[in-house]
Amino acid sequence: MDYRILFMDEDQDRMYVGCKDHVLSMDINNISQTTLKIFWPASTSKVEECQMAGKDPTHGCGNFLRVIQPYNRTHLFICGSGAYSPVCGYVNRGRRPEEQVFQISSRAESGKGRCSFNPQVNTVSVMLNQELFSGMYIDFMGTDAAIFRSLTTRNAVRTDQHNSKWLSEPVFIDAHLIPDGSDPNDAKLYFFLRERLTDSSGNTKNIHTMVARVCPNDTGGQRSLVNKWTTFLKARMVCSVLEEDGTETHFDELENVFLLETDHPKGLLIFGVFTSTSSVFRGSAVCVYNMADILTVFNGPFAHREGPNFQWVAFQGRIPYPRPGTCPGGAFTPHIQSTKEFPDDVVTFARNHPVMFNPIYPVGRKPLVVRTHADYKYTSIAVDHVTAADGHYQVLFLGTDKGTVQKVVVLPSNGSLDEDLILEELEVFKKQSPITNLRISSKKQQLYVSSEHGVSQVSLHRCDAYGSACADCCLARDPYCAWDGLSCSRFYPTGKRRSRRQDIMHGNPLTQCRGFNLKAYRNAVEMTQYGVKNNTTFLECQPKSPQASVKWLIQRDNDRRKEVKLSDRVVSTNHGLLIRSVHSSDQGLYYCLATENGFKRTLAKIRLQVLSEALVSALSNKQQSPWSWAAALHPKALVSAFSPAETLAMHQYCKERKQMQSLQNIQIPMRGDLGKLKPLLDHRKSRNRRNHLLEE
Repeated sequence: MDYRILFMDEDQDRMYVGCKDHVLSMDINNISQTTLKIFWPASTSKVEECQMAGKDPTHGCGNFLRVIQPYNRTHLFICGSGAYSPVCGYVNRGRRPEEQVFQISSRAESGKGRCSFNPQVNTVSVMLNQELFSGMYIDFMGTDAAIFRSLTTRNAVRTDQHNSKWLSEPVFIDAHLIPDGSDPNDAKLYFFLRERLTDSSGNTKNIHTMVARVCPNDTGGQRSLVNKWTTFLKARMVCSVLEEDGTETHFDELENVFLLETDHPKGLLIFGVFTSTSSVFRGSAVCVYNMADILTVFNGPFAHREGPNFQWVAFQGRIPYPRPGTCPGGAFTPHIQSTKEFPDDVVTFARNHPVMFNPIYPVGRKPLVVRTHADYKYTSIAVDHVTAADGHYQVLFLGTDKGTVQKVVVLPSNGSLDEDLILEELEVFKKQSPITNLRISSKKQQLYVSSEHGVSQVSLHRCDAYGSACADCCLARDPYCAWDGLSCSRFYPTGKRRSRRQDIMHGNPLTQCRGFNLKAYRNAVEMTQYGVKNNTTFLECQPKSPQASVKWLIQRDNDRRKEVKLSDRVVSTNHGLLIRSVHSSDQGLYYCLATENGFKRTLAKIRLQVLSEALVSALSNKQQSPWSWAAALHPKALVSAFSPAETLAMHQYCKERKQMQSLQNIQIPMRGDLGKLKPLLDHRKSRNRRNHLLEE
């Protein structure tokens, strides 16, 4: 169905989702309730034409919704691919959400120039004053990319057609209106995209991430660039890691962006998820850019080269006035009311110099998060600014192509890279597929996730998942959570409770959890587990924190504890200790020790009892009576089949059994290990299994 969250209206508590042949209106308080649907398929004739053209009948020949924008207070403007024939329309959503109104209120109209023909090609859009600004491919073949203004009473405007200086095989990622100063006429539309560059011979070269911008009130030139943008500019965004030898490892392919507002007018932060699929390595990175740095690049030198075989250099000549890229009617051009009034030299310069010379570097010239050689890559991002007891933190929610969402907090450090901690990783869908969208609501404290198979809702914080111990809550280092004296609960910075404990920067329970019975959480309850000789067994132990390191110790008889020697036969996994082909020497008391930030604790104590194959084989061959298997054996052969300890336990069990039969109605409790031996004799199977028996 290819679900995508396209618009969220927190004022009306509604979220609008587009998928194949449907538009959904969901309640952001609980998306599983009061969902309104509109069935809006492509026409039968268009579907048949699409299939005859050889397009994919499942993932291509349908009406995939790609544009949902607020047109006015009561209506939405929507567009879909329409089986490779884009269509648009209006949806009446009512004035108030309690009206439960959600229906198509107009006839379908052409979506050309508003939505891409191919549903697998991204379409980005912004609605401003009932004018639609779109980044998409405008033709059936997918060769004419454009940033287009439509749905307007003014003239339609687009980028220069088939001009690789402007757009070169772009993949549009997102678009946002960002103010530039106090004058609203200076605000600009920014389009985030990646391009596939070509050389002078037409050969494909590198992929670069770019950010392009235009003025919304641009109406094109008077004699040149008629009905074309005269304020179009673009600059490269760099996300790279500087190696010790001075070389740069680039993450060039932008996947998703998120804008985070701050208290400063020009302090807007742009978070970008980048990937690299070079032949050297695969990886993902998150870079954050300051809006002030982006404005500095767009106010800097223009890129220039004399011909296709020349290198790009900074333009050194005279720059015409007003400076190309300046919006008409703004703070710098109050006397110019339209781009048609721009002098010819301004329009000519803008046409030939659309690229800025300097690239845009991230804050600190380094990524926030880097993942290399992982079995996943990041696809989407949402960010929340959280106030904790020891400062302010940015919590990143990162969607992956494996269908999981990672919750990551970034801690400042003195090294070349900031330290990032994965607080938790959630599988939000039953079927594994890439995350397509993440939308966050700080107001509702909820995260909304979409993939090909559906939409899910997740709370930003799950403090109860960190357990009931002060040490566990402190080691979690989750800015949303703190120890309140009784449990790990939601942290509110306005609360003045002295007992609240939180340490995001260091996560030191030794200093934070004094007076909260810290030693009580160092020990674990001993459990007994049985393993069969020459078979496989598994000792389970999984720490709550992904940052904890685990070490296994074994204590045999009354000997001191020793570290378990790992090998191909004894393997430590993320979920416990796997022992292949159990030996008699494996019997003993196992300790699972977790260490994090210098704090050590025992997560599990498991006493492994190794049973002989003879005992298990004999018990597995029983037929009608539990003791019928012993009838054919000579007493000496029967005794020799068991170890001395097992033989003694059997004699004691038989004695108790005779006493119970003689007394009949009087039940005598069995002592010691006899209560454990009976279920073992009655229910033991030939296959390997674990029995967690209660201790007395």
